[in-house]
Amino acid sequence: MNRKIAVIGGGAAGMMAAVQAARAGALVTIYERNDRIGKKILSTGNGKCNFSNEKMDLSCYYGSGRKLIPVIYETFGVSETKRFFQNLGMRIKAVNGYLYPASGQASTVLDLFRYELAELSVMIHTGQQVTGITPSGNGIIVKTEQGGGQYDAVILTCGGAAAPDTGSDGAGWKLARQLGHHIIPVVPALTALRCKETYYKQVAGVRCDAKLTLYVEGGIVCEERGELQLTDYGISGIPVFQISRHAAYALREQKHTIVTISFLPDYDQQTYEMFWQERLQRQSGQTMEAFLTGIVNKKINLLLLHLAGIKAAETAGMISESAMRKLQNLYRCLEAEVTGTNPFAKAQVSAGGIDCAEVMENLASRIIPGLYFAGEILDVDGICGGYNLQWAFSSGTVAGRAAAGQVNREKR
Repeated sequence: MNRKIAVIGGGAAGMMAAVQAARAGALVTIYERNDRIGKKILSTGNGKCNFSNEKMDLSCYYGSGRKLIPVIYETFGVSETKRFFQNLGMRIKAVNGYLYPASGQASTVLDLFRYELAELSVMIHTGQQVTGITPSGNGIIVKTEQGGGQYDAVILTCGGAAAPDTGSDGAGWKLARQLGHHIIPVVPALTALRCKETYYKQVAGVRCDAKLTLYVEGGIVCEERGELQLTDYGISGIPVFQISRHAAYALREQKHTIVTISFLPDYDQQTYEMFWQERLQRQSGQTMEAFLTGIVNKKINLLLLHLAGIKAAETAGMISESAMRKLQNLYRCLEAEVTGTNPFAKAQVSAGGIDCAEVMENLASRIIPGLYFAGEILDVDGICGGYNLQWAFSSGTVAGRAAAGQVNREKR
């Protein structure tokens, strides 16, 4: 007799789990609280759906589930994901290793899932909030406001807490906690940082290449380089997103958190000093505003002048050595004191989740027989670049096949 499986959550991990379980012969039902499945996929990659990355490495992930990734990705990794979508009819475009649908539309990924789910006769209940999961002697009972049903296995894939308007509001953790699972503290990740300084409105909207270094209690935690975006409340952009989970955990523990910004990241100390010496030799008669023109964005130049206590109309050659040194240091080490992150509503993912020490390699619960997990609900979070969707597809595959009783090994 075919196994009956309930998938709680119709996001990326849930749809993949449902497809893989149904392909393995299971009778699958998806419960989705939204009025449609896959809502969050439509906003990924700025609507273009960066679904994976050819440059896959364990260092791209964090959380207690990090140790599971080699096993999970050996079963279903990047190449298997590409083949999965290609077999459904999707052409794939690679941009510096980032993988996208060639259509440039996230809706392509969602549509292909919808068509495949229909082909596999997966039953989809939208607009149904799961209110309880109860183990019974004959399986697991799923309760919803409209009813529910009894199943041989349940796969919990209802996301984390990021972008709650798409349905990821942390409800899955409540269900897991009721069943005895421990939840690693959850914080926003891949999000902007809010800073203490009051001058950001002067440079809001500026984008520039920069190197960021995150310090917690005076110690270096990590460094990132890329396009920094200055906002009216602090800093944003890909390099900020990459360090945000570390900053969020530090702030949660009320630790002093600083980001230093280098606006001239290509210069070592010797080259940097030569750069200023040569510029002074050539342009010492200019006003400081003219002297700095061409180094970085004009708004940044004027801000750093102000912070150094130098007037834009002063002549470069007349500036004191100490004031000039202070200005030069600001270009390489502007300090931003971090006071908070943007909320979950503006975060791409959440860090934290179900403690993966309580989960087996096939993503089955060690506490409740017949219960499986996949996706962001687990304590696994990746950096920007398609890594979180790849985790959703890989973990969804492993959980779906395992729940259906199939050995988790992709045929090569």
